[in-house]
Parts: sequence; C-alpha cells; structure tokens
Amino acid sequence: MSKMPPSGGLHPEIDIPHTEEWELYHNSFSLCSKKVRVCMAELGLPYESHHLHLIETGAYETVSRAYLKINPAGTVPVIVHEGHPVYESHDQIVYAAEHAGECGRQLLPSDPAIKALVERWTDCASLVGNALQGPERRAGHCVPGLTMPIFATMVAYIPYREILKGLLTHPNKERPLFFTLLRFRTVHGLPKLSPVMKALRRARRHMGNHLDSLAQLLDGHGGPWIAGAQFTLADVSWVVILDRLVEADWDDYLWGNGKRPTIAAYWERLQARPSYRSEILEMRCPITQKGIADLKRAKAEDARLRDALEGE
Repeated sequence: MSKMPPSGGLHPEIDIPHTEEWELYHNSFSLCSKKVRVCMAELGLPYESHHLHLIETGAYETVSRAYLKINPAGTVPVIVHEGHPVYESHDQIVYAAEHAGECGRQLLPSDPAIKALVERWTDCASLVGNALQGPERRAGHCVPGLTMPIFATMVAYIPYREILKGLLTHPNKERPLFFTLLRFRTVHGLPKLSPVMKALRRARRHMGNHLDSLAQLLDGHGGPWIAGAQFTLADVSWVVILDRLVEADWDDYLWGNGKRPTIAAYWERLQARPSYRSEILEMRCPITQKGIADLKRAKAEDARLRDALEGE
C-alpha cells in the first residue's frame, strides 16, 4: 500500500535527484508557478530553478519523459524539498510557509480568525478541479476564460508543428486541438467561437463580483492588505490574479478610469513589492510580451473585437 502524503502535501516516499534544499519546476506564464515563485521570494527561500515550457511559451516540455519522472501528471509547478516533491500549488505555498520560520508565520498567521480569512481569500484565488466550472465561487476559475484573448495572440508565435506534437504527447488531446484552432482563427476570430465567448462573458461578470467583494473587504478594514496590516498568502495568491488580468488587457475594463479605485490602489501596492518585480515582471517571456502588445494593438485597431470582448 502506498503511503499518503502528510499534511502539507509532501511525498516522502518519492525521491527526486536534487542539488539544493529547495528546487522549483515552473513556467514563466503559468499562474500557479507565479504564485509559488512570489511566495518563495517573500519567504526569503532561495531555490534552484528548473524552467519548463508549456505550449503557450514555446513547447510541450512538461510531457517529456524526463519531466514525467518528476511529476507523472505533467503539470507545473512542483516544489522539491530535500528531494521530496509537493505537487499542488496551494499545498506548496503552505508547506513553504510552514518551513520558513518567522517569515512563514507572517505569511501564514496562527491567529484563528486571521488564518481563516487568509485561507478563504487564498482559496478564492485558486484553481481547483475543472477550471472552466464554478467562476461564481472562485476568482481563480474566472482566469481561464479571461485568458483566452492573450492565448490567441501568443499562439501566433508557436509553429503548428509544435502545437500538433501535443496530439502525440499530451494526455488531454482537446488542448492541442484548441490551440490549433486559435492559431488558425487568430484573436480576430474569437468572436465567432460562441462557446469561448460564452465562457469569457461568464468569467468577466463573476470576476467583477469577486473584485467588488475584495474591495468591500479592503474598504472595511482600511487595508493595505487582505488581512489588514499584514501581507499574507492571500495577497500572494491575488497578485497573480491581478497580474493575469493585466496581461490579458482587462485592467482598464475592470478597474481603470476611476472604476473600482480600491482595487486600483491595491494593485499599485502589489506592484511595488520586490517579489512582484523579480518573480513575475522580470520573468515575463518574449512570447508573452509580444502577445500582450499584439492584444492591445488588435483591440485598438478593431472596434468590433473590442466590443465583442468588452461589450454586453
């Protein structure tokens, strides 16, 4: 009988070759990878970096034979601590905080009421289960639908042959087929994909509701952070949500031009943290940077596209 991982998600029965106490297998664009990198920086935990490409950033490296020995599920991120893996990003940030002394106690407070608040808002920002279901429950579940426009611009820089390799190697064949469709249609063809637009509009509506709830919380206690004066794992989780909304050009729509000023101010504070600059901004890959610029340009030049994405 295999041993179940203890609290924190560590698998002590699995040994992975390592050279450092902490090693991280991650991707520059992956939302969960960003969250773990920011967490490690806030905790002051140095790690050996192993970057792997997803098809969004250039190739299907996470389904290589070498990586499947690290994580048979073929997902990122994976934290390896002293040779033993933690596979789920929520477990990873909690586990890291529990092993980081006083810094960890700051990010994961022991006070029951504060801890419950942190857990609630961390969970709201998480992707759990089927990411396209339940956007009304979690802001994290709104992210896939709202990411579609930048997927459509980034995929233009991925050769068809790389995308189609997924038909041979990726366990979910729908994923390479969908990226092939996006590559063919381009971002200007998104409005003709009714299921995609339906998911996008649903995600857009519920993300607005989640941001309103977050603004109400911050206004209620005066901030600056979700738990009040203390920066916690909840803020670590939300910085990557807001960053993805910026990447996919939703920031003006959701909190620009005086709309949701509390969220705009919160985002400014998050951007000022060194962990955001080092673990997100400075790791933004060229394909993502090109996708961001192309999406902004496409919406500026094509009023029908902008209306389809942002109109009712």
